[in-house]
Order: sequence, then C-alpha cells, then structure tokens
Amino acid sequence: MKKLYSITVSVVLTTVIICSSCQDFLDKNPLDQMSSQTFWQTEADVEMALAGCYSRLQGNFLGFQRIWLDCLSDNAHAEWDYYNIPNMKLGIISSSSGGAIKMAYAQPYKGISSCNFFLSNVDKAPISDEKKKVDKAEVRFLRALMYFDLVNFFGDVILYKTPPQNADEAKIAKSPKADVLAYIHADLDEAIAGLPEAAYSGHAVKGSAKALKAKVLLFEKKWSEAADYALQIMNSGTFRIADNYLGLFLTKTQLGNPEIIFSTEYLSPDNSTGDVEDLNVFLGSYGCIQPIQDLVDDYECIDGKYITESPLYDPKDLTWVNRDPRLKLTMRNSTEEWFKNQWNGQTGYVCRKYLDFSVPYPWGYSNRNSDQDMVYLRYADVLLMYAEAKNEVNGPDPSIYVALDQIRSRPGVNMPPVDRAKYNTQALLREKIRHERRIELALEGHRYFDIKRWEIAHIKMPLLTNPAGIPLKFEQKHYLWPFQQSELDNNPKLVQTPGY
Repeated sequence: MKKLYSITVSVVLTTVIICSSCQDFLDKNPLDQMSSQTFWQTEADVEMALAGCYSRLQGNFLGFQRIWLDCLSDNAHAEWDYYNIPNMKLGIISSSSGGAIKMAYAQPYKGISSCNFFLSNVDKAPISDEKKKVDKAEVRFLRALMYFDLVNFFGDVILYKTPPQNADEAKIAKSPKADVLAYIHADLDEAIAGLPEAAYSGHAVKGSAKALKAKVLLFEKKWSEAADYALQIMNSGTFRIADNYLGLFLTKTQLGNPEIIFSTEYLSPDNSTGDVEDLNVFLGSYGCIQPIQDLVDDYECIDGKYITESPLYDPKDLTWVNRDPRLKLTMRNSTEEWFKNQWNGQTGYVCRKYLDFSVPYPWGYSNRNSDQDMVYLRYADVLLMYAEAKNEVNGPDPSIYVALDQIRSRPGVNMPPVDRAKYNTQALLREKIRHERRIELALEGHRYFDIKRWEIAHIKMPLLTNPAGIPLKFEQKHYLWPFQQSELDNNPKLVQTPGY
C-alpha cells in the first residue's frame, strides 16, 4: 500500500506524540503524553501511534533532507545557505552553528521519544499478540535507525530506553558510543525476529532490519558479520536490482519496486507544510544541490575505463554519450533547457535524481505536489556492503565481482564487468568498491558518512574548494559534531564533544 503512514499526520502529531511545551528540550522528551485512560483502547489507536512513529522520519536527515548531506562531502555544493552547510564545509562548526547540527540532534530524539512511548504503552491495547509483536518490531527498527544517525553524527550520545517521567529524569549523561551501538543491535535483533519476510511496501520488513544491521556492522568494521547479514538478504530472493535506475527515485515507480528495502514516505499535499517533500522545487527550480566537477570526473566511460585512461573521453562533450549512463541519470548540465530557463548554477551541474517530470512544470511553491519517497536502504547498497565487507575479510573473491557486476549490468546502465585481472588485490579492489559506492549512490546522502567511516574526509576535502575558490576545511575534530549550547544549557550532565 502506497504512502501508508501519511494518514492524518497533523492529528497524530498533536494528539499522540507532541507535548504542549514549545521548548526544544521538552519537545524531545515529552512528559504529558496522552493519558492511557483515553488512548490505547482500540486497534485504531495503535495504528495512529504507529503512524506517528513513522512520521518522525520526515523533516530531518532521515527524510528528504538527507540528500543535503552530500553537500558536506566531495559530491556536491549547497547553492543556498541551507542548514548552514556552506559554512560547515569551510570548517566553521561550533556549539552555536545551529542548522544541520541542531536538526541532526533534536529531530531523532523526538522520534526516539515517540518510539519509547509506543513501546511502553502498546501492551495496554486490545490487539492480538501477533500484531503486537510485528508492531513492536517495526518501532524497534525505527528507534535503531534514529540512534544510528545520532552516533554517526555525535559519537557518544544520551541513551533513552524508556520515556522520562519528569524533566529531571531526562537530564542524564551521555552513554559511550559502544553502549549505544549495542542497544541498536539489540533493537535490530528483536526487529529481525518479529518482522515478516516480505517485500517492502511501507512497513519495515525483515529485510529492512537485516540491511540496517549489515550497515551498522559495516560501520563498526565487523566485516565478517556484515557480509553474512548482507548475504542473507541476497540469498532470500525477496529483493533484486530494479530494471529502471531513475525509477528508484520517482513516485510512480517506487510503488512495489523490488530494489527498495526501506524509505521515508511522503504524500502530497497531505504532509504538513514544514515536512512536505519539495524536491522538484528545491532541486529542479532552485538548484539548491549542485554536483561538483570532482564527482563528474569520477564517472567512467562506457568502456569501463576512467576518463584519464579511456580513448572515448572527450572533455568538450556535454551530452555524455560515452560516459557511464548513471552520470546523466544522476545529474544534468547547462545543455538542458529546463536548466537554462530556471537558474544559473555555480558548478554547472544540477540534480536529475528525484526530479519528477510527470508533475506539471514549472515547479514552485504554488505547485508543491511532488512526493517522491526518500530511499534509505536499497538492494544495490546491500550488494556494495557485501562486496566491501567480503573484500576486507579475505581480499578478492569471485562473489565480490558478481555482486558488483549485478549493479553495473542493470538495464539502462549496462556497464562492463569489473576487470578481474586489473582489480586483483585487496587494496585495488577496495578502491574499486569505494568508487562504485560513490557512483551508484551519488546524491542519496551516503557519501558523507562513507568518507568519514573510511577516515579519508580530512585528506579528501581540503583538496577541494567551493565555487568561490575558497579551500574546504575538514579537521580531525570534524569527524564528530558538537552539541549545541542550548542542549548543554538544558542538561548540565551533557558534556561537550572533544575539540569544541
């Protein structure tokens, strides 16, 4: 069922999961949830509360804003001062930065609060044990997703396992990152046990939890375990590479797509104004996210060779006929009429992913009717995780090439197989896998976390400049973000991230 959790979101949020206080601290830790005497009385109450948990994925980096994270990497430039990202990319990051840092901290905790409230109360509802088991499993998956974002941004964070009963209970110290990760794994194990083995259709399913489990293990460099969970998904037969690369990011072809494992869903115009999905406006009309030349140059030619070695490469050819087809499916350049008519970009490139040309054009705030879902996990990512983890375990293996070639041979892409003779050592294959991750998942919000977990951000980023020619800056301390001063003021037990 498409857009399953869009139902009366405004009602859900105001009656179930948001407290009356407007203070950020209390909003993240609501203390006046709806009374159990008037709620949790019917299955409809449970569905409403569950929808509220899912809706918390919108309006933050787990929603359509996630692609802005590519602007913090070597993939893209933020045209406008969205979320303070242009300054952050210059190394201007502090406890008063606000923007992305504030959103990355506050919004997941609102979702965690909703999940904790659900898990603490759902047993009161008159629903079957089987439904209760599945619903709890879905919410545990969502909570794990939110905590995983938090540790990737901040490292050690506060771990709330149950709803605080008062303001003082909410003011607790951080837990070590290792403890938070252990809690994430516990939630995912419960989710895997309780979720159905089924295709994704709006609800988290077993494959969703296993894919997130593989990703967490990959980030922890637990290579063998990560490869095993990815392989379980590969062997399940539930998911596969879709025939249409661009279709992964367009509303009509996201429904029932066999590659999508989990996404944040949107439905226009039902989502509230603050969380409405505006990708056609942001990306198409205003060009808020602009790919940079460093990414463009990383796409191979159709012979499978890089532009530095392929005889097919012509730097003057802006039609990209001899380049990896994913280049033109991911971005466009100034030869496009719709590009010319709308704006003058700073990098010369504009996003193509996510733009839905079936929606009446031109796009603007009077015509906010795009509702592409934000894909968080998909099968190609699982194949890439398997390839990376398997290579780190014991170097080149035939199954790694097979996994990579499944992605490269997608209909409409049809890139040559990975050269087994050329990429025949662990180090060489590692770089090829990392390259394939960058190309396949470009402008989907993955690259920033990848260059951080590979510990190359401080090497890669200072080699680049912004469109004004100012060198980018990434210091060791920037691998984690600072807590905002307002959070420190609200909670005296919260200790600032080292280096800030």
